[in-house]
Amino acid sequence: MANKKRAFISFDYDNDEKIKMFLAGQAKNPDSPFEFKDNSVRDHLTGDWQQKVRRRMANIDVVVVLCGKHTHTAKGVSAELTIAKELKKPYFLLAGYSGGGCKKPTSASSTDKLYKWTWENLKLLLAGNR
Repeated sequence: MANKKRAFISFDYDNDEKIKMFLAGQAKNPDSPFEFKDNSVRDHLTGDWQQKVRRRMANIDVVVVLCGKHTHTAKGVSAELTIAKELKKPYFLLAGYSGGGCKKPTSASSTDKLYKWTWENLKLLLAGNR
């Protein structure tokens, strides 16, 4: 598929690395509208990790925020979403688990919708339908 969106995936490293791998795997589907470009960094990296995130986000088209059951406590995810907003990067919040209980990062606004993760929804969201 031509013109794939370059996606930065923000997620809670401590609790949701498995679902990030599922999303990265979907990027490999032949009809995938996105490519996995970069992802969250751990906030205990040396140096200014937020500046590293800014550099990583500079060349992406969209930020996918994977929301799990503990995302509201993940300071790094909240900071990454704030950076995406500052850089005016389009983003959306994706519920990482179908059973419910997924939480938004604390930097999400009350109007930020938490979208259900299905293949069709993902393709629509990446196309800008949000």
